[in-house]
Amino acid sequence: MDTPNNAFKRAIAQPGAQIGLWLALADPYAAELCATAGFDWLLVDGEHGPNDLRSMLAVLQAVAPYASHPVVRVPHGDPALIKQVLEIGATTLLVPMVESAAQAQALVRAMRYPPAGIRGVGSGLARSSRWGAYPQYLHEANERVSLLVQVETVAGLEQLEAIAGVEGVDGVFIGPADLAASMGLLGQPGHAQVRTAIEDAISRIGASGKAPGILATDAALARRYIELGARFVAVGVDATMLARATRALAADFKVALPGTASARAGAIQ
Repeated sequence: MDTPNNAFKRAIAQPGAQIGLWLALADPYAAELCATAGFDWLLVDGEHGPNDLRSMLAVLQAVAPYASHPVVRVPHGDPALIKQVLEIGATTLLVPMVESAAQAQALVRAMRYPPAGIRGVGSGLARSSRWGAYPQYLHEANERVSLLVQVETVAGLEQLEAIAGVEGVDGVFIGPADLAASMGLLGQPGHAQVRTAIEDAISRIGASGKAPGILATDAALARRYIELGARFVAVGVDATMLARATRALAADFKVALPGTASARAGAIQ
């Protein structure tokens, strides 16, 4: 068996946007459901979603039969954790809070086997090589993995070209919520100043020859960032979509229909 190519890595190297969905529910059954929707990529969130190594593995297994490419966001750039996430079969990682080229270089090395990096060799025990079924895995893995770094502070934006210029970094993802907080605009990722900074960052990342990425759940903003050259764009979050749909459904029935608890309470008042 040949080591599979990373189609997502190749896709974001070309013009056009890969459309994604954020998976924050940390549930393989929900992840598989989302994998049937037709998104180009799915983000398995290990930073803010309640994922651990085993739940990440379960999600990777659940979405494996489908075309959507799983991207795993680790909670931090620890080399030991990166090694483990690669071993369970993730091929594309998103690492948060990158603020310097030195950090990016260390992440590149953490994802690669020697002599190009420091990744420990244990592929015979790992899902990544299908337990040795990919005979050339050790020699091909370095070219198959993809690193996306997340720049989400003012300090990171100041070093943006240096970060994007690191060989082995395939894409730079702008985190709107943390960027807003870093700019003194906590809770305001759609603020005009934040949007201006994001638009400038997308242009600078593209000019550096790397793929810009973003999460934008506002459809107009997402389309705007795509027009500006963003190449991997998440347009929704599973947990948010479920919360909104269930609350709207409950409100629609409980407020309007006679005989419900809400209607009775209103009558008593």
